[in-house]
Amino acid sequence: MDTPAAADTRPCAHCGRPVPQRAAAGRPFRYCRDNDGACQRASRNTRMRHRNAPGLPGQVARTWEVVDRLDQAVATLTEALHAELSPVGVERQLAQVRAEAATQVADAQTERDTARAEAEDATTTAAAATVRAEQAQAERDAAVARATAADAAAEQARHAERDAHAAADDARRAAHAAEALRVQAERDRDTARREIDVLRAEHAAQQRQIAEVLRARDAALADAERAARQATDALARAERFRGDAEAARQETATARQETARAVEAASAATAVATRARADADAARTDADAARAQATQTAAERDRATAELAGARDAAATAQGQLHQTQVRLEAVAAERDSAQQRVTQLAAQVSDLAAALAALGAARQAAAGPPTAG
Repeated sequence: MDTPAAADTRPCAHCGRPVPQRAAAGRPFRYCRDNDGACQRASRNTRMRHRNAPGLPGQVARTWEVVDRLDQAVATLTEALHAELSPVGVERQLAQVRAEAATQVADAQTERDTARAEAEDATTTAAAATVRAEQAQAERDAAVARATAADAAAEQARHAERDAHAAADDARRAAHAAEALRVQAERDRDTARREIDVLRAEHAAQQRQIAEVLRARDAALADAERAARQATDALARAERFRGDAEAARQETATARQETARAVEAASAATAVATRARADADAARTDADAARAQATQTAAERDRATAELAGARDAAATAQGQLHQTQVRLEAVAAERDSAQQRVTQLAAQVSDLAAALAALGAARQAAAGPPTAG
């Protein structure tokens, strides 16, 4: 019980709620019908708001607008085909043409029978005139004249019969031509539907590719920002290491000055030589520690330089990924232009199909015109 109800509904193109559809053939309802056209107006306003947007969103909105117009054109053509080129419609037109041809044939047969009756009457009159030939020469001449007129009428009847047969043949050829045009129109309609389905699939694939490219671009930008932060941190550490190395150099200079003062004090005062040597040894120890710290600071500086080079390489890699992303965006734009060209070609095919339908209608009117005039 639920399956027919689900088959008679389709989601709204704006809000997604199920919209009941009519059981008869015709254009489906794409928007909600219980809110005074609010969904349709909102969808139209959204398209009008985005169609003038710069860049890819505006182009996508304009592409969807073209697709909606093509859907409307296909729906209109479908209704026209169902109304005028359906099997029932063609059979009705064939029946009408056959009825008109039959009427003309019946009229021709009636005229032929009348002419035959007149010919028979003329023959009877001629026989009587032959019997009365000696009595009424004038009546015989009149009978001959009537016989001649009857023959002319019979000839005209035969001509009318041949014309009726020719009209019937023309009607049959017109019916065959209408059937061929109907088959070609249905083929063109199916081809247009398939091309629209392919175009929709390609548009969905392009949407997925655009989403992937955008995600790749965001990832590349995030990597570039992370590499820039790492480079900034590496530069800060290098500056901090330079400050530490400068402080170590200053401490080394101070230690050297203290060592010189200690040597001078040892030369001046021999009594305190032992203490001066101890101070000198302590100064040498401090100097060695300062040298070791300076060596460690240089190693850390080299490591910071290597990290800075790695950060620069990461930034270059991110730049390359960003370039690749731009290339993919250009490829997507090219595919979008190709899709627009296909939409234009499909619109041209729809116009050709409409022209063919108009020509079919003109041919049908031309085929129906002569019997009506007669």
